[in-house]
Amino acid sequence: MVSIITPVHNSGKFIEECIQSVKLQTYIDWEHILVDDCSTDNSVKIIEEYAQIDSRIKLHCLAVNSGAGITRNKAIELAKGDYIAFLDSDDTWYPKKLQLQLNFMIANDYYFSFTSYDKMDELGNNLNSIVKSKRFVDYHSALYKNPIGCLTVMYDVKYFGKQYMPSIRKRQDYALWLKLLKKSDAYGLSEVLATYRIGNESISSNKFKLLKYEWQIYREVEGLSFFKSAFYTVSAIILKLKSYF
Repeated sequence: MVSIITPVHNSGKFIEECIQSVKLQTYIDWEHILVDDCSTDNSVKIIEEYAQIDSRIKLHCLAVNSGAGITRNKAIELAKGDYIAFLDSDDTWYPKKLQLQLNFMIANDYYFSFTSYDKMDELGNNLNSIVKSKRFVDYHSALYKNPIGCLTVMYDVKYFGKQYMPSIRKRQDYALWLKLLKKSDAYGLSEVLATYRIGNESISSNKFKLLKYEWQIYREVEGLSFFKSAFYTVSAIILKLKSYF
């Protein structure tokens, strides 16, 4: 079984699309764990309606607003699957996402995988922009730049055990990938199997503002020296600048 991890906070505009994309999966042995982080809109009501008619959809509500990392970690704690996959509440999957990715992992004996994905705007219009997955990623190459889209990741719980995101405010997913990469390389499936929504108020919308959190990952989470941390932070700045030209 695959446990799908979705943090929710005031996601009423998008959460139905997210859940529907999971319900349309050709692979049906999944549980969708949605953890609400004290939403003040109709997110919880929408999820409850889906959960009432499909027992694979499970809602848990936090008592205190805690941020995306802690919210995802609670969902991981509750997960019962042999694999864990991530899908944010404003993103969607293609119908064969789970089936193709699982087949890819099992056939090749991979424990950590990701896929290509495309992008849509806030209204759901396709932007004809594709982020192609690399063939594989190792720990060293990932230090230069996070090459893995959170909405495409799947890892094998039997191999890694349950792995959680560190208690930092932002870029927790990147920190988790680095943790996993110390034990296994990640392998990319070239098919576009997910759609990332941009143009909203997500914390990842301003890449340069996130650089200080990358420094925190290098220096505090990974325990790299000052000079190595500075080197990789500068490298991240250069790579982000190149992406604009």
